[in-house]
Amino acid sequence: MAKPRSSKSKSRALNTMQEKGMGLCALGLAFLIIPRFMGSSPMLKVIASGLTTPGWLALAAGVVLLSIHRVTKAKAAQTNPLPPMTPRAPTPTERKVLRDIRDDIFANRSEPNFDVPQTHQPATHWSPAVFAVIEWRRFEAVCEALFAQAGFQTRSQSHGADGGVDIWLHSANAQGPVAVVQCKHWQGKAVGVKEMREFFGVMASHQLKRGTYATTSTYTADAQQFAKANGISALDGPALLGLIAKRTPEQQQALLSVAHEGEYWRPTCASCGIKLLERTPTKGGAAFRGCSNYPKCKSRLPMAAAM
Repeated sequence: MAKPRSSKSKSRALNTMQEKGMGLCALGLAFLIIPRFMGSSPMLKVIASGLTTPGWLALAAGVVLLSIHRVTKAKAAQTNPLPPMTPRAPTPTERKVLRDIRDDIFANRSEPNFDVPQTHQPATHWSPAVFAVIEWRRFEAVCEALFAQAGFQTRSQSHGADGGVDIWLHSANAQGPVAVVQCKHWQGKAVGVKEMREFFGVMASHQLKRGTYATTSTYTADAQQFAKANGISALDGPALLGLIAKRTPEQQQALLSVAHEGEYWRPTCASCGIKLLERTPTKGGAAFRGCSNYPKCKSRLPMAAAM
């Protein structure tokens, strides 16, 4: 009993038939066309007439082979049709791959458990450790409360574009703001003259001659010199603690309450005003904090900066 031919053998045979058919058609057309370009001498006419019959035969054989090839291929397609391309829902694995591509390292959407006791407990008195543990929004709130205790009417913006101003200071004896405050909750990085020049530009744009730059860090020598020459009060961490120490014990405790309000250790999204969530990269790497409004908001902070 003869074995059935494999699909690969049939495919090779069909390809060979197609090639031979096309070759014969080309040869036949050549035999029929070449005599038209021969001269009118008797010998050339004899040669031309001798090519006509083989030309027609070759062309006819080529057409036959191509016809057989086409019919055979059509029957093979009906016998082994391709599976229909019908849409289907992605599998769970495919959905996960799509999420990884879309969200990059934000695919991990699990909520951290903030009920776990924190390493840092609310302090009972003021020290550099308080500035180290609170997040940037709590630092701004402390600065605002500090100026409010000094008798100013304050107005702040908790998130979004602030135009270089974190706190507006108003006086009962004047219309409009009398000064502005810029807060910089930095750890281990000194505020430079570049940041100070930008703040002075904000003051000038509002026609204000007084401004305060407050930071938990320090200032470079150039920044301090520029601030002194342009009416800017540059308050670093020790200077702020010195101002707080001059407040009454009740006022100091009130400022501590402001510093430790809510989840004071967890950073706030500067764009959305909501707390950032802990994220674990799906492709490896250090954990970080990202906004729960991702991908609309792509704010993120390294975990080290959250302390």
